[in-house]
Amino acid sequence: QVQLVESGGGLVQAGGSLRLSCAASGRTFSTYSMGWFRQAPGKEREFVVSIGWSGGGTNYADSVKGRFNISRDNAKNTVYLQMNSLKPEDTAIYYCAATDPTTFRYAYWGQGTQVTVSS
Repeated sequence: QVQLVESGGGLVQAGGSLRLSCAASGRTFSTYSMGWFRQAPGKEREFVVSIGWSGGGTNYADSVKGRFNISRDNAKNTVYLQMNSLKPEDTAIYYCAATDPTTFRYAYWGQGTQVTVSS
């Protein structure tokens, strides 16, 4: 199993940047594919971006392509989400998730971190 703790959220003006971090427990972090999801008020949780176990295989939602960048440091058991050119519609709770290495489904979730973008 893996436990995930997000940090780095906050309030930022439109056009600004934030970097989210997701720290994972467990010695097998490098075997998990990781993803970021978000949930805005009154909306369903949606996929933002994912990254493979080695740092390759990234996949971005169209809404964040060219603005967000995911990376990971397996030595630090951490995955990052650099968010640039933020828009008010990026306001949401951002969740980090890890896939089960056998089912490849997102099985482990963090508690979320709030990102608020003011106009």
